[in-house]
Amino acid sequence: MKIRGAVLEEIGRPRPYASTAPLTISELTLEDPGPTEILVRMEAAGVCHSDLSVVNGHRERPVPMLLGHEAAGIVEAVGADVDDLTCGQRVVMTFLPRCEACENCAAGGRLPCSRGSAANNAGELLHGHRRLHRGGDTVHHHLGVSGFATHAVVDRASVVPVGDDVPPHVAAVLGCAVLTGGGALLNAARPGPQESVMIVGLGGVGMAGLITALAEGCPRVIGVDTADDKLAMATDLGAHEAWTPQQITDQGITAHHVIECAGNPRAFEAAFAATAPGGRTVTAGLPAPTATATISPLRITAEARTVIGSYLGSSVPSRDIPHYEQLWREGRLPVDRLITSRIRLEDVNQAMDDLEDGRAVRQIIEFDAGPLTAS
Repeated sequence: MKIRGAVLEEIGRPRPYASTAPLTISELTLEDPGPTEILVRMEAAGVCHSDLSVVNGHRERPVPMLLGHEAAGIVEAVGADVDDLTCGQRVVMTFLPRCEACENCAAGGRLPCSRGSAANNAGELLHGHRRLHRGGDTVHHHLGVSGFATHAVVDRASVVPVGDDVPPHVAAVLGCAVLTGGGALLNAARPGPQESVMIVGLGGVGMAGLITALAEGCPRVIGVDTADDKLAMATDLGAHEAWTPQQITDQGITAHHVIECAGNPRAFEAAFAATAPGGRTVTAGLPAPTATATISPLRITAEARTVIGSYLGSSVPSRDIPHYEQLWREGRLPVDRLITSRIRLEDVNQAMDDLEDGRAVRQIIEFDAGPLTAS
């Protein structure tokens, strides 16, 4: 079938992306799903730093690649071996499929699936297939999803079904921002009922961690960012305190659990410095591969500190997304309020500029796919 999607042609083009256009809106051919795969009609896709990190070269991926990994849509066809999904169901995409057979998958979410990670790095679906073509060329998949398109073929392991009452834009954000930020809190930090939480970096992932902490009843939730508008947004969402990094340093503000979501080495250093003795510093951001940070090993030992890396929120998506779905349904997790704009697929290059400049928390691409076109 023929689809339209945003294809990254070249990594590392200069800014502004709205002018240099690293992503082109192309017509592609999408193969039918294989036995373990499904065809999804996309409804909504979020623009995330993990997309930007491929555009700007912080993450090396094969190109051409159809980007997008935070998305939701409707199942339109299932492979012969998929017996637990039906056409018409809404599903959330998750950007790391789990094979459930490797040693890492046995770690309960603490470690990323080794087979899923290898497939993501290669630009393949979980079982080694590429279903996208443009002209005579193969186009690579992004994190097993390629959600910046009208349709996608993905492995069954890359989706989690949600209820029909969950709007597409909310469902999309559950699969990355909430899964990562909320999971860094619940699965990695694991605060006790009387322990404080600080979120450093209030982008989509950080804001998701913040509203999860509030939903779970953490008694003191602190937001930290350099941007005044994001501090105001954190306060409006219910944060008990909101500070700049300089303010937490000058005032000696600390928390039992500090979660770094900025993907910046200075933010990681600030998060570590703001962690109370005996506390946990969780890093969920993804900085450039060459980035380095300086922390004190003595403080880790002498103050009984713990530093934890959390990828995908240390999550098992099939276990964790239903929890966030229920929090949203109960009115405790205002995911809708994280969405700062709704855009067209054609606006994706400008969206990358807005994201890199810190002007957006979550931008949502909305799709009007129209009827299927036979190949």
